[in-house]
Amino acid sequence: MTVNQPPSLGRKPTPRTVGRNYQSIFVMLFVSIFLVGGMSARLVYLQLLEGNRNQQLADNNRIRLIPKQPVRGNIFDRKGRVLASSRLSHAVYIWPLARKKAEWPETLKLVSKILNIPEGEIEKRLEKAGYNSPSLLRIARGITPAQITAMEEYSNQLEGVEVDIEAVRDYPNGAMAAHVLGYTGELNDEELAKRKSEGYRMGDIVGQMGVEEAFESQLRGEWGGQQVEVDGAGHVLRVLGQKKAKSGKDVQLTLDLDVQKAAEKALGEQKGAIVALNPNTGAVLAMVSRPTFDPNIFSTRITAATWKQLQGKGNPFVNRSMRGFPPASTFKVVTATAGMESGKYSPSTILPTFAALQVGGTAFGEWNHAGFGSIGFVRALAMSSNTFFGQIGRGAGGPALIEWARKYGFGQKTGIELSEEAQGLVADAAWKQKVYKWDWTVGDTVNMSIGQGFTQATPLQVAVMFAVPANGGYRVKPHLLKDNEESKSWRQSLNIKPPTLKVIRQGLREVVAAGTGKALNVPELPPSAGKSGTAEAPPGKSHAWFGAYAPADKPEIVVLAFAEHSGGGGGSVAGPMVREVMEAYFKHNNPGLIPKPKSEAPTSKPKPAARN
Repeated sequence: MTVNQPPSLGRKPTPRTVGRNYQSIFVMLFVSIFLVGGMSARLVYLQLLEGNRNQQLADNNRIRLIPKQPVRGNIFDRKGRVLASSRLSHAVYIWPLARKKAEWPETLKLVSKILNIPEGEIEKRLEKAGYNSPSLLRIARGITPAQITAMEEYSNQLEGVEVDIEAVRDYPNGAMAAHVLGYTGELNDEELAKRKSEGYRMGDIVGQMGVEEAFESQLRGEWGGQQVEVDGAGHVLRVLGQKKAKSGKDVQLTLDLDVQKAAEKALGEQKGAIVALNPNTGAVLAMVSRPTFDPNIFSTRITAATWKQLQGKGNPFVNRSMRGFPPASTFKVVTATAGMESGKYSPSTILPTFAALQVGGTAFGEWNHAGFGSIGFVRALAMSSNTFFGQIGRGAGGPALIEWARKYGFGQKTGIELSEEAQGLVADAAWKQKVYKWDWTVGDTVNMSIGQGFTQATPLQVAVMFAVPANGGYRVKPHLLKDNEESKSWRQSLNIKPPTLKVIRQGLREVVAAGTGKALNVPELPPSAGKSGTAEAPPGKSHAWFGAYAPADKPEIVVLAFAEHSGGGGGSVAGPMVREVMEAYFKHNNPGLIPKPKSEAPTSKPKPAARN
């Protein structure tokens, strides 16, 4: 084996070994200069050319944005009672910047299991916000105490995930007035894209229907928040800036909670609607629709199963107060007006009635299958005679009926603040030709005159119709926002002749006193006036209608009840509903108008009268 010996210190250099001892020194100097130069160049690049960017990245790692959601404004009834407010609840947030992208999957898997939210759903929200976002991202609302406990137990595995307190919407009366109040919910992607220019952001809660949607701009408030510096563990070191959240404005409605409760109870589980309003101003005192829902369920996350279950209850989110149905004999108020205002029939007109009215080969039957003899407008309204009003409609003509139907507000939106309102339908010759390719016939006019055929009216529109004779001939604009404007700002005259109004009012009073509306002829109410209606609705049972106002001489309230596919007559089915609502109104608002019970007879025997 060869062993290399170190060169002798005393050996003389040769041409081949001159400078070899300094070679390593030169190499080391060269490498040092190269490294120092490279590092200096890199520092120059990082500090001068990339300084701003790197400073931003550093700030993102230590500066955190904590948004503060505003507390939504309260909703009150006309007497200041709470209909909607806010309560404190727990929500779960994630801080995207707290973890590297590759570290999030395991965390999200655990969060998904605890909160029972699909992992993909959370991941989608995180990707949309961006993994470098310094803002907190809410992924769950209204979590349960058990979920809060689980989050705390696994906190060491949930870096970047926090549980915090926020204000959520609360409806203390549950499902009461749900269709009027509406509900709140988080913006979806489509809604966010539309409203981003208005200052909305991902995760914002907005009104989704009803008053919550209609008055969103007042109720919303303004976001606030904090910009804070945190350490590596995410602990706040100091507050760098703060903007206080501005609470939303309160909204006071025209609804009367006592009347609303009575209307809810009167309708019960019957599919349909009840509307009560002030006939002089159009202020809505109550509005009920069945089936219904509890808006509190939207204060937490709605699962697909819950949504499917809700939809299976017969479209509970449809406000039937503002959906069109055949108005049946309630429409005879319009027919009477058209007949007298056309000049073809005087208020004192008397016509014979029959078991059926024959028109173009079609028999329009009287509901009692016999007729009522020769009668005038008052008796015809009281008994709801089909053959009488069929003759009036035929004589006045289709154009006159259509004109007055539209003057009363049919076929158009009433103007109430809610976006869910339908306009109904007042058909005419052009409409029929377009839809069916057929001409308008006399039979169409007669059918329309008794509230059948193509005509579709909403319970709210029918309530507005009853307000016209109640207030002396003005069509009111129903509204929900309570204010101090004079009633003339909410109504317009239809210029109905006084004799016409007088006859219609007499007829509606006679309906209750001696006709189809005897359900309201009770001592618990002041004298009232109204009209029943029973609409054919094949293939199901008939619809029942009843509209009324009271007191008959100086009305304060109009109530309209509609019972969908209930069967039976309007007076017997919907009439008692109207009575219950009116009883509650006068009990809580004007008990002095309720007739006092007669004093009981004396218990002692009366003395015999003296003989003459």
